[in-house]
Amino acid sequence: MRVAETRAVNRALRKAYGIGLCSVEELGSLPSRSEFRPQKRDRSCLPQVNGSSDGHPRLRDQLCLLIRKHQLDAALVKLYAAEFCGTAALRDASREKVESFITHLADWAVRDRDALLCKLNSYTPTQEVSA
Repeated sequence: MRVAETRAVNRALRKAYGIGLCSVEELGSLPSRSEFRPQKRDRSCLPQVNGSSDGHPRLRDQLCLLIRKHQLDAALVKLYAAEFCGTAALRDASREKVESFITHLADWAVRDRDALLCKLNSYTPTQEVSA
């Protein structure tokens, strides 16, 4: 029962933080050397981890982690990302543009978070004052 609980907790933490790795408990026992025979597999046979066949988190998960890590406003980041990618909505942007945006945002957040926050705040909708 304790092992099942540990596995469940590890799985929940992995999904919450977008980590595509297993915990040791989930790997099971290792095969003996006589049982181990490496097999060539094509990429289509690999299990999908967080929506990715290469074990890396999806772009959406990478962006979410970045937003959490640097305590950014997700709605403002989304607006900035759409402008950066040159699209009306982020979902319309190409994968390459989104990857480029994530790299840009990560670099900027580390280098000068205050300037990044200032840029993001420029996307805050202004409220009209009715007199």
